[in-house]
Amino acid sequence: MAGPLPQLAPARLLYSSCSLEKTLQCSCSFHGIPTPSVQWWMGGTPVGVNNTDGSLQVTSTIIAPWANSTISLTEQPRMSTRLLCKGKNKNGTHALSILLIPRERSSPGKTFINGLIQGLVYGAIATALLFLCFTPLIMKYIRMKLSKKVAVVKATNNPKVRASQEAKMPLKPQEPEKSTVSPSSEKQILHPLP
Repeated sequence: MAGPLPQLAPARLLYSSCSLEKTLQCSCSFHGIPTPSVQWWMGGTPVGVNNTDGSLQVTSTIIAPWANSTISLTEQPRMSTRLLCKGKNKNGTHALSILLIPRERSSPGKTFINGLIQGLVYGAIATALLFLCFTPLIMKYIRMKLSKKVAVVKATNNPKVRASQEAKMPLKPQEPEKSTVSPSSEKQILHPLP
């Protein structure tokens, strides 16, 4: 005697995902009794199972009652291309529609400008951080210079310091002595000796 017949179940999408690295890869997993067949449609055109052409690849695996299928696109799709993953058995059909919007390609000029702006921002941040780090050293140097100037000014204006400096200085500035030769006013008469 045969066991009970499995209960019939329509095809149901149980899992789907898409990821984008070097290629766009989308997967669908269907469950149903009997095992559903999976068909990919791109822009209204069916894509063959285990199809391999230059821009897309479809791989399907069936382990009853599961049907898994993955499509990989190596080229960016045209604007607003619709990708459809359809699971179907004699008890029903279930589908997932994905709208593909291509990424905006950045031009080399735009990339350069973005890099330049980013470099300027990082450079300004680094300069500000260095300034903040060296500010205490700069302020200490400026304070030392100012305190020396203030000490000199206070010393020149202080009466005690001025008095001690004046005591060391002669009242009349020393000048080198000059020798002068002046003619004598006396007349000398020389007499012969006897």
